[in-house]
Amino acid sequence: MNYYIVMQGHTYLEEKEAGIIWSPQKDKSGKVPHSWNRMKEILKGDCIFHYVRGELVAISIAQSNYYEASKPGEMQSYSQWEDAGYLADLKYHELDIPLNIKASFDVILPLLPIKYSPFQQDGNGNQGYLYPCNETLAIKLLELTSDLNIYEENQEQLEFAIGSVVSRESNKLVPILAETEAEAKVKIRKGQQRYKEALAPLWNHQCALCGIDLPAMLRASHSKPWKDSAHEERLDAYNGLLLCCNHDALYDKGYIAFDGTGKIHISERIDEEDYVKYGIHPKMRVNRHEENKKYFKWHKKHVFV
Repeated sequence: MNYYIVMQGHTYLEEKEAGIIWSPQKDKSGKVPHSWNRMKEILKGDCIFHYVRGELVAISIAQSNYYEASKPGEMQSYSQWEDAGYLADLKYHELDIPLNIKASFDVILPLLPIKYSPFQQDGNGNQGYLYPCNETLAIKLLELTSDLNIYEENQEQLEFAIGSVVSRESNKLVPILAETEAEAKVKIRKGQQRYKEALAPLWNHQCALCGIDLPAMLRASHSKPWKDSAHEERLDAYNGLLLCCNHDALYDKGYIAFDGTGKIHISERIDEEDYVKYGIHPKMRVNRHEENKKYFKWHKKHVFV
């Protein structure tokens, strides 16, 4: 299962009624926008979040792989689009209470990718149609949606509103949210496990900085984070290094970085008198591999502060 956010706006009602999402293949100038071309990634079983005017209003599951299709009859009035397009059949599950993105943006923002983010830095939606949604972002959106739409009644409510309770318990949204969130967490956990197994031998099963070799204390640290990595980059053993818990936290939050030679760079956010406390000093370096260089460079540019 992969996850996407579709920015529908004025097309939402037509597409919901038809049980689809649809995009043209090319714009008037013959160009192929990335958010239209991404329709070709959709497979049966994928999860799509539906964004309309600042809110997530529905969650759907793809009932088919994408396929080429002419502009649906419901959308013939949109004359600005070419007729040839891509379509996927969906089963929509509308939310009783939509999720306002700006209201929760403080917890959403850190999970957004640098490239192809569906949302701007102020919480508004980006122009475009279909955007990728990494697993960590999907989990957070599912948690926020569940908090709004699924809740337990107290004993008094159970006594006086049995009909309402039964109705909610049969709501098909509950298993959709639970199963989708569980699958996303399993996907991340399995990916991280495979990644550590592949990465550890490159660093002799010990922290690349301090030499700690106790397995329980070691973490496989991505240089290019999961949320920003393509599928092949997530599992590339050279996209990161093995670090102890302490140095992993410093690397993950951009307090330290490494250049192409493996030399450490320490953020000005850490006072020099605290270097000993954190187990770092300016002359430290890691025995990097040539394949690490491009990832170290990305980390130093985008994560190190």
